[in-house]
Amino acid sequence: MVPVTPAQLAQLAPRCLDVFTQAFAEAETVLMPYGINDSALRLAHFMAQVLHETAALTVAAENLNYSPERLMAVWPRRFPTLAAAEPYAGNPEQLANLVYGGRMGNIDPDDGWKYIGRGLLQLTGRAAYKKYGDLLGIDLAGTPALAVDPQWALKLAGVVWQALGCNAKADADDVTAVTKAINGGLTGFSDRQAWLVKTKAVWAS
Repeated sequence: MVPVTPAQLAQLAPRCLDVFTQAFAEAETVLMPYGINDSALRLAHFMAQVLHETAALTVAAENLNYSPERLMAVWPRRFPTLAAAEPYAGNPEQLANLVYGGRMGNIDPDDGWKYIGRGLLQLTGRAAYKKYGDLLGIDLAGTPALAVDPQWALKLAGVVWQALGCNAKADADDVTAVTKAINGGLTGFSDRQAWLVKTKAVWAS
């Protein structure tokens, strides 16, 4: 098993949130059932995605506190003008319910906000919370904050990674395939590639 040491974590994520420091305290044991630390290459790919999704382990939950201009850039079809964007600027809850409502298994009026991206791989949407909570044997949909609980955060990332078949993609050193599995597209791809260079230097050099 390939270890994840406090020194390695500090090297890559010097401002790591306490909740994630705690989550990684027993990383070798936690990751073992998911095969992630069976090889240095798998671990490097896993950590590259985690470090991107959490901004170097500094973000536990999605930040939707955007300016009008940023809203227009991120969702140009939803917010084609400043006038359309302004009611949602600086209003994360209203924005989440607009952009995530009625999809990803979200059915109740406040589900978009309740099931915003959380955790090491930024799990999003009621359906995903339900699916992966069931795989872990916890009521994640009923208690979304468990996604960032130190007891469950790394296990959740592990079960998501395994369920999406990412070990095989990492074995092939296919960062494009891994990114599509985790993200559903290639958002932030250049940053994920940059992180992979760094994580390979730590674990796979």
